[in-house]
Amino acid sequence: MRWSVLDRALIRRGQSAAGALRETVEFAGEIERLGYHRFWVAEHHAVPGIAGSAPTVLAAAVAAATSRIRVGTGGVMLPNHRPLVVAEQFGVLESLFPGRIDMGLGRSVGFTGPVRRALGVEKSAADRFGEQLTELLGYFGDPPAGARTGPAALSAMPARGLRVPAHVLAIGSGADIAAAHGLPVVMALHADTDRTLAALDRYRAGFRPSAQCEEPYVLLAVNAAVAATPERAALLQLPEAWATARSRIDGAFPPLDPPEEIAARVLTERERGYVEQARAAQLHGDGPSVARRLDDLLARTGADEVLVTLTTHDPADRRDSYRRLAALAGLPGGAA
Repeated sequence: MRWSVLDRALIRRGQSAAGALRETVEFAGEIERLGYHRFWVAEHHAVPGIAGSAPTVLAAAVAAATSRIRVGTGGVMLPNHRPLVVAEQFGVLESLFPGRIDMGLGRSVGFTGPVRRALGVEKSAADRFGEQLTELLGYFGDPPAGARTGPAALSAMPARGLRVPAHVLAIGSGADIAAAHGLPVVMALHADTDRTLAALDRYRAGFRPSAQCEEPYVLLAVNAAVAATPERAALLQLPEAWATARSRIDGAFPPLDPPEEIAARVLTERERGYVEQARAAQLHGDGPSVARRLDDLLARTGADEVLVTLTTHDPADRRDSYRRLAALAGLPGGAA
């Protein structure tokens, strides 16, 4: 079982965006020392509480600050970009850090109308994700002999001739598109586990072997926290849940507040409902309880890899949670 990390470069209250980005790069070094397999960064545009807006640029900084861990995106939202440019960016990354780069791709567009207009895309752009993915993949590897039209006729330097593993985020029809292209799928754990299992069954049933993958491969994305007590672990996930709730109410994801302050607030019924929704799929507890839940989850889903995400207000709390999880997973750095 492989264990990996997704970092969204969330901003803490009182922190600058620059500080959050530097913290992500520093955190990647800690994750590498603990023995995790991958470190991925995400793409969000014009969000007050999230600094991670340019994932390939941030991935380059992370790769330069580490030496072993695989580095990638979770993901680049392909409808927001031209496939040729994305191929060129990942070609540069793979050329500079050979054998360590992952190309995680999603089909989401900007969260609000103003953001979509600024990006020059409409909601319908997500419907062309499959076509864009085909074009993007065509820029890698060796061109067919005599190719004169389409992506095969262009040299997306330096992507041509390179192999950069692609992964598809299961957003909307993403799982079906991943299956049709024979690519690994990144599936977020849903509060309704049966819904997650049904999507995985559909992906595996529709999977068509490709040059990259002969068999289905599932990365299960889980928001997980481990602490000395279950109560403490649950508290660590409260800042992100609160920010998510506020984004549903105000339309903007704010910087993370200290969890103790949030816990002391008297919430409205609407706020409480959104917080509960945000927390429904979270996994938390002390070491033994998290180990039991993960064992059960992996047995039910048959996942090949776990992609863990956790951001809280205190960076020391986050590092401690990942160290505890590394120990549960038997990673080489977990013993320390």
